[in-house]
Amino acid sequence: MDELLRQATAILRGMWQRRWLGIIVAWVVGAASVAAVLAIPDKYEASARIFVDTQSILRPLMAGLVTQPNIDQQVMMLSRTLITRPNVEKLIRMADLDLKIESKSERDALAETLMSSLKINNTSRDNIYTLSYRDVQPEQAKRVVQSLVSIFVESNLGDSRKDSESARKFLDKEIAGYEKKLEEAEARLKEFKLRNLANETAEGKDHFSRMSTAGALLEQSRLELREAEHSRDALKRQLLGEEPVLLPEAAQEPIVGVSIPEIDSRIDALQRNMDAMLQRFTEKHPDVVSTRRLIKELEVQKQEEIIARRKSALANPTASVNSSPVYQQLKVSLSETEARIAALLTRVAEYQARYDRLKSAIALVPQLEAEFTQLNRDYEINKKNYEQLVQRRESASLGSEMDNAGGVDFRLIDPPRASPNPVAPNRTLFLPLTMLLALAAGVAVTFAASQLRPVFFDARALREACGLPLLGTVSLLADEARKSRERKDLLRFAAACISLVGVYGAGILVFFLLSARTV
Repeated sequence: MDELLRQATAILRGMWQRRWLGIIVAWVVGAASVAAVLAIPDKYEASARIFVDTQSILRPLMAGLVTQPNIDQQVMMLSRTLITRPNVEKLIRMADLDLKIESKSERDALAETLMSSLKINNTSRDNIYTLSYRDVQPEQAKRVVQSLVSIFVESNLGDSRKDSESARKFLDKEIAGYEKKLEEAEARLKEFKLRNLANETAEGKDHFSRMSTAGALLEQSRLELREAEHSRDALKRQLLGEEPVLLPEAAQEPIVGVSIPEIDSRIDALQRNMDAMLQRFTEKHPDVVSTRRLIKELEVQKQEEIIARRKSALANPTASVNSSPVYQQLKVSLSETEARIAALLTRVAEYQARYDRLKSAIALVPQLEAEFTQLNRDYEINKKNYEQLVQRRESASLGSEMDNAGGVDFRLIDPPRASPNPVAPNRTLFLPLTMLLALAAGVAVTFAASQLRPVFFDARALREACGLPLLGTVSLLADEARKSRERKDLLRFAAACISLVGVYGAGILVFFLLSARTV
């Protein structure tokens, strides 16, 4: 600690030895810095305030119908990216700042200066933007701000129109592409259906449904064939038993096995109708009771007809058996049944052939269905994308029209105006700083000089510095004349320091008074 204090004392004593050098440097630096501050040209600030109204009554009304971008975010991004090189070059042309520019380097330097000098401040809550610029010429600063306001408004409108046009062109291009894809998909589907037309029905059933239908029709035809064959066999038995019925000695035999086709067909139809009604109704239903009554009446009519025919046969025993109406009717029914059997045989053969063809082609069904499913899936996907793109194109067109009708509204709150008094430099602040700079420079010079040419004030410091044995020291005994000279020198130094501070203080006071009077 004592060593540090001793070293600090030595440094201060060395600086005190060079005090006049320090005061001279302080005066020189102070004068130079004051001259530099006074030489800085005055700058005037021009500014304008713009209110961006992003609220429109159309937006909530058109919600869900059109795609609405975030207007606030777009305007915020525009304000942050407004000061770019292309916009600044455009501003230079609009404000006629390039009239005195003769080279590209000067233009680049001017552009860099403008990009660093232009300011855009905003309050995000109110969407109020302040555009400002400082220049040595107030009218030129005003022109720059006016041009910047124009670029700010035109950039938003131009970007909006450009975005809408780009979106529309993109959608038109994609829609045309999907139209081509749809046409190709439809052509593939058409070709597939024409190639596999034999595997489709009018109802659009698949292969297994057609096979099941063919099998059901085949079984039904076989059943009808068996019924017709049984009917044929019954008619043959009746024909064999019809001739004895017509003989006189058989007149008293029962009439159970006798058939009258016209009456039997009606009875059979009514019986089938009643069976169908019994599946839905009870025995006491009026339709069931009426049908039973009609069946009984027809049976009575049949018995009466058989008895009448037997009486006619007994009355004319010489008549031929073949002339019997019952016999002839049975033969006609047998012929019709034979023809029906032949038709049913043909139908059974056709259905059997169809069923066999479908059964043999069943191995190709999964492949065909997979191909059709893939084709149909591709077509549906392309169709869905196409419809969505068309819808979005219409939404974009409607949104563009909505922006033109009620988009962003730029309101100029404060038009561009240059301040009548300079706003920079702040000499009231800079002048005290120059005084501090001058004092700091004087102290720094005295410290540097004391370190470059050090002075030893005691024997110990000298011995430690040179490392040689010290034989002795000679002390200076100051007389009255020397002390008087030292006091006068001290007074002169104090006067120089006080005059430096006084001159600075007087200058700052005069400058402040002049500035206040100007304002």
